[in-house]
Amino acid sequence: MADDLHPEDAKLVTLARSTRARNGAAEGAAVRDDTGRTYAASTVDLPSLQLTALQAAVVMAVASGARGLEAGAVVSAAESVADADRAALSDLGGTPPLHLAGLDGVVRVTG
Repeated sequence: MADDLHPEDAKLVTLARSTRARNGAAEGAAVRDDTGRTYAASTVDLPSLQLTALQAAVVMAVASGARGLEAGAVVSAAESVADADRAALSDLGGTPPLHLAGLDGVVRVTG
């Protein structure tokens, strides 16, 4: 399935995977905004703040002025992406494609 990805979406998977590995986090995620800028983040698990990696990436995009998102990617051992994550990706309008890859970077689900 990874061979079918657009190169810009494959880049999101690579960014998500490297961010997760660098931070030793459960998940990594990346999103691309409507101007082509990318934002990557990992799971945030602090005593007073918990965010999934995708939620953190969306927050980074919004804080940087993004008005829309084109696509997202999550690298995780999970078999699916939570509804709350899908909602966060869609909060800026539309239903951008979301790629779920395993820890090895192989995309398992696109939706």
